[in-house]
Amino acid sequence: MPRLQALILGLAALALVPGCGKDDATTPGSGGGGSPGAKPTLVFSAIPSTTDQTGYEARFGKVAEWLSERLGVTVKYQHSADYAQSVAAFVSGDVLFAWFGGLTGVQARHRVEGAHAIAQGKEDPNFYSYFIAHKDTGLERSDEFPKGIEGKTFTFGSRDSTSGRLMPEHFIRTLGGKAPEDYFASVAFSGGHNTTALQVNEGVVEVGALSYTQYDKMVASGEIDKDVARIIWKTPVYADYNITAHPDLDKVYGAGFTTKLQKALVDMPTELVKPAFNRETLIEAKDADFAAIAELAAQLGFLDN
Repeated sequence: MPRLQALILGLAALALVPGCGKDDATTPGSGGGGSPGAKPTLVFSAIPSTTDQTGYEARFGKVAEWLSERLGVTVKYQHSADYAQSVAAFVSGDVLFAWFGGLTGVQARHRVEGAHAIAQGKEDPNFYSYFIAHKDTGLERSDEFPKGIEGKTFTFGSRDSTSGRLMPEHFIRTLGGKAPEDYFASVAFSGGHNTTALQVNEGVVEVGALSYTQYDKMVASGEIDKDVARIIWKTPVYADYNITAHPDLDKVYGAGFTTKLQKALVDMPTELVKPAFNRETLIEAKDADFAAIAELAAQLGFLDN
């Protein structure tokens, strides 16, 4: 048989072998294809609560390594540039669990039927915000809503933040009696808790609202001066951050996998939890823990942002 004819026949036979000449199928929440029977990479994300996003990959990368060992599948962290991107990645199934704020968790579960909150920080059932003011305002700390902030320049954090937007706006409306844009001389969005603290500390704005954990962390590190960016009010407590699981988890990795993930998260040691989540430990969570946040988000029109 001539050499060219033999080569053509050989190629034709190869094309009939199952699996040859085809790309591996991909699965939602995976980092790509894999060999037949292999579990796809499990991808997760987190809202970036600060505008300084350096270090997220390293901190959550260690979480991914630890979860990979505990779950028996490869786990990968995928960074989200902002709150909205983290929710969009969850809704599309590009990530199958995520560290959300109270509001973004509610938004994600509202848009993905069957998604559920499975974990939260030990501190999160009793979370709160600080209202802070530059020392030149002359405002002092009070147990009551600080009505002296009316007419000042003000900044929220991210538009979709619970502790830096939703809850502060709720308190301004209910205790101040007006919408923020009518209550202050100007209203801005800094984009993150750290930037809110820095802007008040530097006198860029007179008043701001942010997460107490970020404020305390920045005071401890010396990034801001507590006597310059003063706490003037601590809000009532509310439920905030949570890890929400996508319903595709059990479809892709088998029945009971979501429960297995929840246990792994709750068992995670403090030396991993603290750098990544800024919490001492993680505890179990359920959707009902965030019912008040969901109701408030619906009232203010934040569910479908």
